[in-house]
Amino acid sequence: MQLLSNQVKSYMDCSSWIRRMFEAGIELKKKYGEDAVCDFSLGNPDLPPPSGVCQGLREIAEEAGAPFAFGYMPNFGYPAVREALAKHVSVEQGVSVTPDCLVLTCGAAGALNTFLRAVIEPGDELLCPAPYFVEYGFYVENHGGKLKSVPAKAGTFDLDVAALEAAITEHTRVLLINSPNNPTGIIYPESTLRELSAMLTRKNEGRRRPIFLLADEPYRFLAFDGAVVPSVLPLYPYSVVVSSFSKNLSLPGVRIGYALVNPAMPNRAELVGGIILANRILGFVNAPALGQKLLLKVMEQQVDASIYGRRREAMAKVLDEAGYKYPRPRGAFYFFPEAPGGDDVAFVNALVEERVLAVPGKGFGCEGHFRLAFCVGEDVIKRSADGFKRARDKFGK
Repeated sequence: MQLLSNQVKSYMDCSSWIRRMFEAGIELKKKYGEDAVCDFSLGNPDLPPPSGVCQGLREIAEEAGAPFAFGYMPNFGYPAVREALAKHVSVEQGVSVTPDCLVLTCGAAGALNTFLRAVIEPGDELLCPAPYFVEYGFYVENHGGKLKSVPAKAGTFDLDVAALEAAITEHTRVLLINSPNNPTGIIYPESTLRELSAMLTRKNEGRRRPIFLLADEPYRFLAFDGAVVPSVLPLYPYSVVVSSFSKNLSLPGVRIGYALVNPAMPNRAELVGGIILANRILGFVNAPALGQKLLLKVMEQQVDASIYGRRREAMAKVLDEAGYKYPRPRGAFYFFPEAPGGDDVAFVNALVEERVLAVPGKGFGCEGHFRLAFCVGEDVIKRSADGFKRARDKFGK
C-alpha cells in the first residue's frame, strides 16, 4: 500500500542533489575522518554569529519569566520588530519603507511560500532564469503552480531578458530572480534590471493580473570588490523582496526572514494582507518569537564578510591552478565552474573519489557545471587542491 502522495514520492525519488551530496559527505567523514573530507556541498555558514547575539540571548533569558514572553503575537510579527526592520531595509533598498509593507516570516523560504500562496492560482507559472535554487520548483508546486526556467546567458550567467520575454505566457504570474545568485555568485547589474523592468511593464499592458517581480536576496550583504547589489523596488512597482538573516548573522536555524512589498505598488495593502493570512493558514502562524526578539537586538550587526572574501581568493587559486573555467563570483559564497568532460554528475562522482564534495549543476537546472560552497575554513579549501587536480586530470586537460 502506498503511504505517500505521488508528488512527494516523486520528490523523494529525485531529492535535492545538495542534500544528497551532504549526506554522502557524512558517510565519507565517518569512514575516513573529518579532516580527510573537503565538503563544499552545503551553503551552511560556519562563521560564528556576531558577539551581540550572545548578549542578546542573555537579555532575552532574563525577560523570559514575564507573562506571554513567548506568546502569540500578530501574524505579521511584533510591531516593534517590523518598525525597526522598516528603517533597516529603507537604507538597504534605497526607498522609504513603512512597517505596513513588511511581514516577518519563518525564514526566506517561509516568505517565498506565503507570497506564492497569496498570489498563485492552479496552473499559474513561476518563471526564473537557470541555474536556480532547486527548492523554487517545490515551493510553487506547493500551491498548484509550475516552475518554468529560461537559461541565463552562457558564460556570464546574466539574465537573458529577450528569452525571458519570449517565455512569458498568459499563465505567467511571477518572475523570480536571485541576486547575488545561488549557485553562480553573479550580481545582476542595474542596466539588466532596468531592461527587465521595462519588459515586464510592457507585458503587463492589457493583463487582468500583473506579473510580479520577486527578488530573493539572502546574500545581499555579501558582495565583493566594491560591487553594489541594485534594488528592484525603485524600478518596478509590482516587485516584492524576500530575504532572511540566516547568512549575514549566521543564524540559519533560527528561521527569521521577511517579505517586503514595494511601497509603490498599487493597492499594496491587499497583497500584504494576503501574505499575512497565508502566514497563518500555511501553519507558520508567525515567525518564531525568539528569533524576532533576537533580531531586534542585533539587526544592524553582521558577520565579518572579509573572511568570505579571503576564502573566495583561496578557492579561486585552487581552481585556477587546476585549470578549471568559471565566472568569478561577485557575491554570495559559491563558485559554479564548468565540469571537465561536460558530464557534471560523472565529474562530481570523480571528486567524491578524491573525498571532495560538490553539487552537480543538474541539481540547479544547469547541466555541465558544478557548485562549490566556500563557507568552509581556508584550511579545507587549501587541502582540496590535490583532489581537484587529480579529478581534473582524469578527464583530460
